[in-house]
Amino acid sequence: MTDNLPVPDDAPWLNLSQEEINELRKSKKKLTEYGKQRLKELMNTGELIDTEKFQEELSKQKVFDADKFADEERKQRSDNVLRRYNGFYNDEVSGLSWGMPTSMEELQAISLSCAVDALICENMNIEYNMIAVDDIKDLIQRLYQQGRESIKNIKEFKDSADGVA
Repeated sequence: MTDNLPVPDDAPWLNLSQEEINELRKSKKKLTEYGKQRLKELMNTGELIDTEKFQEELSKQKVFDADKFADEERKQRSDNVLRRYNGFYNDEVSGLSWGMPTSMEELQAISLSCAVDALICENMNIEYNMIAVDDIKDLIQRLYQQGRESIKNIKEFKDSADGVA
């Protein structure tokens, strides 16, 4: 059982005199008192916060970071779906005779098909056999926004062309 104790040559602190040991104890007490006093000063000045406050601040920061990350991820996903939808739609419509749908029903069918294709492509790494309504609603909102921006650009172009002519 005593085979694992240090040999005096391996541990020079075992060869200390009683006076040296007492000196170390006094130094330890002084350092401990100084540390306690310094901690009190820091806590009183607000430079040091207690563990509970620190944990609370840290958890708030993590929640904020998670929310920020989730919002950025949602925006990126929405941008990807809209970009894919536009790509599929342009490919489908450009393959038609004269590049246009022959009826409103065909245009609606192409639009729905492109929406489904875009959402399936966005979820390739997930087993995906049902489309979330929120994804479709988000795509619809983005298409409305894209349409409004397109009309605004056309209007600005027309206004600037009127000024030149």
